[in-house]
Amino acid sequence: MKDRDPVALVDLPFADKAMRTIWVKRRLACVDADCEVTTWTECDDRIAPPRSSLTSRAGRWVTFQVGAHARSVAEVAKDLGSSWHVVNDAVLTWGEALLEGDIDRVGAVTSLGLDEVAFAKLGERRKLHFATSIVDTGSAQLLEVTPGRGGQAPKRWINERSQQWREEVRWATLDLSGAFRSVFQATLPEATMVADPFHVVRLANHKVDECRRRVQNETLGHRGRKGDALYRSRRMLTMAAERLDEAGTDKMRGLLRAGDPRGEVAETWTAKEAVRELYAHADEQTAGAWIDELIRDMADPIWPVEVRSLGRTLKNWRDEIIAWHKSHATNGPTEAANNLIKRVKRAAFGFRSFRSFRIRALLYAGKPNWSLLGSITPR
Repeated sequence: MKDRDPVALVDLPFADKAMRTIWVKRRLACVDADCEVTTWTECDDRIAPPRSSLTSRAGRWVTFQVGAHARSVAEVAKDLGSSWHVVNDAVLTWGEALLEGDIDRVGAVTSLGLDEVAFAKLGERRKLHFATSIVDTGSAQLLEVTPGRGGQAPKRWINERSQQWREEVRWATLDLSGAFRSVFQATLPEATMVADPFHVVRLANHKVDECRRRVQNETLGHRGRKGDALYRSRRMLTMAAERLDEAGTDKMRGLLRAGDPRGEVAETWTAKEAVRELYAHADEQTAGAWIDELIRDMADPIWPVEVRSLGRTLKNWRDEIIAWHKSHATNGPTEAANNLIKRVKRAAFGFRSFRSFRIRALLYAGKPNWSLLGSITPR
């Protein structure tokens, strides 16, 4: 049977017998009564790889359908009239062979990003386990998925790359995670780490929300309710100042006057807008002077506790924050890759096996060379 390109298999009718599940092993018995072997199993590797219940052609087809189109294994198994386990085993076998055989998939990288993605809730207590996605943020390509949130697994993967590959990585993008910073410090000491602007601004917004909830409890003794002034202002407080028109600004200030007697929420909101102003500066020197001034001002005890906490974070990540003005590299492509991983999880209704999770994610978001699928053979 002649192998075809995996893309061409999409148009084949499901009734094609060559696409259906077949058993390629045959148990034989010797007619000689004195034979010491008595019975044996014959296997034809021209039809299917060892220990496979699908033909090579069918295995390639289901791998392309599940991997490239993020279809569920159950859906593809129903099309073939096969079982879920048979199709899933084929996807893992052929998918792993494709990822290993595509030696050019991980090319030169100038900007590398790390981020966490939820893997599964496992164990009796349904503890949430995480994985780390390693992404080429220049081409928005998922390079690898490793178990855990940082730690040794991503360090090991990066260290397995060649010295030349590591030296070509100029920018290392990350959120404000100490675990990911330690990974880059240990593996790519020459690369410049860049704190993602979205996460910096999100942290400032989070501090505004923290302050609002604290003041709410201190003044009224309960969480925000529908008629409370601070609760009504919660969305306006996290909006960019330029997105509020004159009526919206007047409304927010009126709500703050009614629910923020000491002006702490208003001060935290002002600090948040000052952090946002950091990214309005075009050059690195001006941004550096601005953040240094913010760090000095926010250390003053007169500010609310949330502002002082924000100032300490700015101080700890000062160089990584300023590096954005030089590189303009962000962790946005890493977040986009995580969204693709989540799509695979939704199609699969979750995973319990990390091997399945990794292979399915890389097949969909890792940009493998699908043209190689017709020539590779699993071990």
